[in-house]
Amino acid sequence: METEATTATVAPAGKGAGNRPLEGMVALVSGGSRGLGRLLSARLADAGAAVALIARSAGELAATVGEIDRAGGVAAAVPADVTDQRATAAAVAELRERLGAVDILINNAGISGPAGPAWQARPAEWWQAIEVNLGGAFVLTQLALAHMIPAGRGRIINITSYAGVYRWPLMSAYAASKAALVKLTETLAEETRPHGVSVFSVDPGLLPIGLGEVALRSRAGQQTPEGRVHGWIRDQFAAGRGADPEEAARLILALASGHADRLSGRHLGVTENLDALLTRIDQIERDDSHTLRWRT
Repeated sequence: METEATTATVAPAGKGAGNRPLEGMVALVSGGSRGLGRLLSARLADAGAAVALIARSAGELAATVGEIDRAGGVAAAVPADVTDQRATAAAVAELRERLGAVDILINNAGISGPAGPAWQARPAEWWQAIEVNLGGAFVLTQLALAHMIPAGRGRIINITSYAGVYRWPLMSAYAASKAALVKLTETLAEETRPHGVSVFSVDPGLLPIGLGEVALRSRAGQQTPEGRVHGWIRDQFAAGRGADPEEAARLILALASGHADRLSGRHLGVTENLDALLTRIDQIERDDSHTLRWRT
């Protein structure tokens, strides 16, 4: 449940740490200035990728690029709002000029949307979550595929949520946008498979950064919808149901490296063991599991 709502300072692990499976690749991360996006940008750079970043906050983007530069990595950033198609296209074009065509796209930019019963939501605020979480991912995907399809290769990782495959009362815009992104992942995977492009949906879990950090710091009263949502999140952390951001980053980096391309089109959670899934990939494909389906 990632959002751009708060800032997390994350130092990259360093250029010399471990192997570099993404050497020579360009990874584009939306929402790369904060939270999970900032962590992913550092880890992608550590794995050898040149990292292109897009987010709304120029200052926080510069800080993320600075951290990567100091660790010996390569990064560039252009501020843009992913709901502005023209600005986003211009940002991607500038980043391509500076770093090269995108090999890996991480659609991470997201907002939580309004909290409360759906019938009380302001339509403009409700729809904004759809425009950012789903529409922004769609625009960036089209821009990336314009080069991935001719190249015959590429990977797209959509950051979704458990709320997109289950439900989240009082957070209807967020849940609906993430469910749609899961289904977009499945459809795109089938469309792009003949062209060598893999597409994944990843639930990073309930993280103590982004929306989770906002909830942990919140003092909103339980009498408000926002307070009830934040209280539920705090209860989940107290019960030990939170996730480790580094585990989420490791899963995403494994997918970005091509370790599990046969799982393209699948929805994967932070606790997944990719090697174990790959040992039964034939059954997964026969059952069409790890997808958003009507159960009978």
